[in-house]
Amino acid sequence: MYMITLEVEGRLPVFGHLEGDAFAEKGSKDEPRVVLSELGKAVEAEWFAIPRFFPQIEIRALQMMPDHMHGILFVKTPLPVHLGHVISGFKTGCRKALRVMSGWQTDVATKSQPTEKSQRTGEPPHTPSLKANKQAGAWQATEQAGSRQATEQAGARQATEQAGSRQATEQAGARLATEQAGFRQATGQAGARQATEQVGARQATEQAGARQALEQAGSRQATVVPSLSIGSLSRSLFAKGYNDLILRSYDELATWENYLRDNPRRLLMKRARPKWLLPAFGQHIGSYQFSAIGNLDLLSAPWRLAVRVSRRMSDVEIKKAVVYYLEAARRGAVLVSPAISPGEKQVMRAAFNEGLPTIVIMENGFTPFSKPHGEQFYACGKGILLMLSPFEHHNEKRKVTAEQCKLMNLMALEICK
Repeated sequence: MYMITLEVEGRLPVFGHLEGDAFAEKGSKDEPRVVLSELGKAVEAEWFAIPRFFPQIEIRALQMMPDHMHGILFVKTPLPVHLGHVISGFKTGCRKALRVMSGWQTDVATKSQPTEKSQRTGEPPHTPSLKANKQAGAWQATEQAGSRQATEQAGARQATEQAGSRQATEQAGARLATEQAGFRQATGQAGARQATEQVGARQATEQAGARQALEQAGSRQATVVPSLSIGSLSRSLFAKGYNDLILRSYDELATWENYLRDNPRRLLMKRARPKWLLPAFGQHIGSYQFSAIGNLDLLSAPWRLAVRVSRRMSDVEIKKAVVYYLEAARRGAVLVSPAISPGEKQVMRAAFNEGLPTIVIMENGFTPFSKPHGEQFYACGKGILLMLSPFEHHNEKRKVTAEQCKLMNLMALEICK
């Protein structure tokens, strides 16, 4: 099973626009959703038509977004071709739909109507475009260039990180296209993270952070599809390649499906609370410097309480500690802790589950492209969580050292002064 992500060339919002309230309850009339454009509807139809050409594939999910899409494909039996061929055929069908549309307004419903030939042969209505693509050798080219490695080399995020230059940024498109000229120059000279630290300003980091910074132009208003010519996208509706994740266990499937369903809400929340969902660097607190994601206003709360629960405490003592700290948080205290010992983890988890404000000190730092995930994302968006780290970012899994434990506990105490 695969999760496939495809981006529009230049991240143009041509598939539709967002509506709803980022904080509305699920199932309500204001729940965030994407209203598809005619092109978005055509792309959606092409996605669900994949099993017509490859019956070995089952469509498990699709989430269309204004400038990208996520889908889950279940390969039930071995494919006769590489998965890249399947994605290439899908892209070809989408490009054909784009070409036959006039000024984004032509009704594409007629595209899916079966022809006399297809009714006789049972052949899907879009088969000619896929056959033409196959005859032209496009699938073979995709097999050579559509691998995950090519995707990673061509993807906007990786291109920006690898090149770290203004030229690479402009080629990668909208991720960093709206940055101010001064910050782009700093990025080209020293790389995004180093430039951010040199600038030492949270605003500069937010401008350079990632795609989220480009989406900060509104929280609830619909995205207006720009006036574009068909010719500007007919040859490259999608960016090169695609991103794919392989399902490692069926336990992950529900997480994938929830992620897809919640994509509109997450995007609206990023627009509503960009400062709480983007990394900030060079935050001086006492004698320490931190990188941060979350509500920095929690540092100004009048009552900040460091959570200290020793490993030597018994289960009964830990339960009493949990009750004590939760009662304090309910009365207005912001709990601060690296959550290292089992007792500290219980306290911070209980506070988090109740929606009480917390500040967590972490061993792993952030990059300009870091973002909170899962429950942390929504807690940051609601303003009840701040994550701090005095350390550099790393990709490997590390065990917290005794020295780090001591240091982070001292930091928690200083934050609460």
